[in-house]
Amino acid sequence: MSTRPILSRLLRTFVLVGSISTALFAAPAKNPLLDRWALNLPNGAAGWLEIKQEKGWLDGSILWGGGSVLPLASVTLEGDTAVITRVREIERKDADGKVTRKQVLTETLTAKAEGDMLRLSRVAPRPDGSGFDRAEVTGKRIPPLPARPDLSKVKFGAPITLLQANALTGWRLIEPAAENGWSLANGVLSNRPIEAAPGQPKRRFGNLRTDQEFEDFSLALEVNVPKGSNSGVYLRGIYEVQVFDSAGKPLDPHNMGAVYSRITPTVSAEKPAGEWQSLLMTLVDRHVTVVLNGKTIIDNQPVDGCTGGALWSDQFRPGPIYLQGDHGPVSYRNMVLRPVVK
Repeated sequence: MSTRPILSRLLRTFVLVGSISTALFAAPAKNPLLDRWALNLPNGAAGWLEIKQEKGWLDGSILWGGGSVLPLASVTLEGDTAVITRVREIERKDADGKVTRKQVLTETLTAKAEGDMLRLSRVAPRPDGSGFDRAEVTGKRIPPLPARPDLSKVKFGAPITLLQANALTGWRLIEPAAENGWSLANGVLSNRPIEAAPGQPKRRFGNLRTDQEFEDFSLALEVNVPKGSNSGVYLRGIYEVQVFDSAGKPLDPHNMGAVYSRITPTVSAEKPAGEWQSLLMTLVDRHVTVVLNGKTIIDNQPVDGCTGGALWSDQFRPGPIYLQGDHGPVSYRNMVLRPVVK
């Protein structure tokens, strides 16, 4: 009797068993919600969401318009839906502005992925207890970060001088209705917001942006920030490099030269308030390098998403240089940009 039929049947059995074993022990597919998402908030502000799984735990972070990127209170996944809670603390104040109580509010966000799009429903309690605010938000999956670029091979084009001698040519307020505290004289761009009189509403001063928009580039400037003051330089209108009187403070992602709330400087290089300081900022392939007063404090680090106050959440859209003017007085000079050339 020939052994070929027996061997053939055995071979088919081994293949079948191997296929079943592979199917049984293959790694489970990644949940499509476990990713980074660029959010378009209802008021036109930019947002960002990350849902991740590490060491068996679900976790995440969120940016909702302004402020910092903050950790989520909880994340629960069920199929193609995520239920997220975010906790906020608000202050109750009396007529004199004195804080009388701190109140904690918990809002719920329900997210569902549809391919590379995200649909998110937000339910947030009103601080006065009169009910809930509801909003529908859309988001888009952010493509994975590219490899760290080799900056020695990047080519930069001819320098573009962004500040004229005595005129704000090429600049405009982002919020046309805001008060303008900006002026330019002898090549120095200054912002001088005015405090509201006692008992009067806070005066809202505007942020300033270039008319021109850019992709990747290197930007050099000098800045003078008074004691206790605060400003910021937004690269492409979405990544804020912090300008702050932080001399002598411990390292923090909100200090001078940090990518606000995202990347902490590796070393403190600030000068005391009131002195001119140099900043050299390079943005290439969603990686940022910051040199403050001749010291590299952020070395070609990836940026996961936009920062608070961004003009939009799209990290691939060309954008302006935008200067924060609604926080405090600041001065800039010798602002020169060199675009990356392909």
